[in-house]
Amino acid sequence: MHPRCLLIVASVHHGNTAAVARAFSEAFPATVATPAEVSPQRLADCDLVGFGSGVYYGRLHHSLVDWVRRLPDAAGDGKPAFVFSTSGLPWLAKLWHAPLVRLLARKGFDVVGEFACRGFDTWGPLWLSGGLNRRHPDARDLLQARAFAGRIAAALAPSERAG
Repeated sequence: MHPRCLLIVASVHHGNTAAVARAFSEAFPATVATPAEVSPQRLADCDLVGFGSGVYYGRLHHSLVDWVRRLPDAAGDGKPAFVFSTSGLPWLAKLWHAPLVRLLARKGFDVVGEFACRGFDTWGPLWLSGGLNRRHPDARDLLQARAFAGRIAAALAPSERAG
């Protein structure tokens, strides 16, 4: 049995993060929505929440962070959550994820993982040269996303050997 998952995604410029969310939803059933489309009450209907965003000026999108910030304290109620992002420089993801991870912990979520991959980036002067990571996320990135989601789902699934 797979966890019921809600993926809250801010994918604004090139659809990079939305593509990763779709790959996750191939590994387990998930509802994908933007922060504007989700009410905090929807958290009660899921077993796992993924928070995803592109990276904009070194930060996750303000709409996602603001949505979490507006949640009541303890809204997570110990619910497992994960953070994911796409960016031109994914090896810096821990740095970019850290503020949201801390905020989620303060709101009562149990952050069980993080995922990051390359995404097409045309920030600032990069657009003059055609951007960075033009064809990303690619098939390999999405395969890694599905594998990450599979590991999260397996870790949360109740043991089927009971009895």
